[in-house]
Amino acid sequence: MGHAPARRPRREAETSTSLDTPAIDRALAGRPGQRIGQYRFDLATGRWWWSHETFVMHGFEPGEVVPTTELVLAHEHPDDRGLAARVLERARATVEPFSSMHRIMDARGRERSLVVVGQGRRGPRDGGVVELVGYFVDVTDEVARHAQLRARGDICAAGESRGPIEQAKGIVALVRAVHPDEAFDVLRRVSNDRNVRLRDLAVEVVEAACAGGPDPAGRVAALLG
Repeated sequence: MGHAPARRPRREAETSTSLDTPAIDRALAGRPGQRIGQYRFDLATGRWWWSHETFVMHGFEPGEVVPTTELVLAHEHPDDRGLAARVLERARATVEPFSSMHRIMDARGRERSLVVVGQGRRGPRDGGVVELVGYFVDVTDEVARHAQLRARGDICAAGESRGPIEQAKGIVALVRAVHPDEAFDVLRRVSNDRNVRLRDLAVEVVEAACAGGPDPAGRVAALLG
């Protein structure tokens, strides 16, 4: 049975913006189960409106907190500190669509990867930008899947065109972030502990690393104990 298509977040009836073009709607259609939330930021008052989905992806129950700029910036990942502030500052100066990908630490301490897309809206009086409207798209799962695929490729590449023991040394060195000589010592120790031939253990390591499925590094680490 197929997955039901992802529901679009609820809209406020009074919200009207040119952001919702057919092209953007198609881009945000996403994969089944993809999490998409809306936001609106009033530049004059500093007040935010979040859809229920946006509260959830930040680790809150809907309505649990009052969303503010300070709250948004406080949840920014330490390594991305300042990115959200710079995006907001640039967005104030233009009505052009913008997008940014950054990491946050949600209210439960979990790291999440979010894509923010939006656009400024001009006021009727002087034509200045009065608010930002757009979407948060939670791409945490997609980022994790990409990282796993890249890790599998790196691990398998470490052993190409070499014998099983040399392949296994390269894989263990990559997984444990050690020198190949240290990786060989690990293989020899595990071989002795398990009372199996070193070459047979090396074949197991290579097969575990290059088999299909997620987390090849985890499989190798489990095999080595």
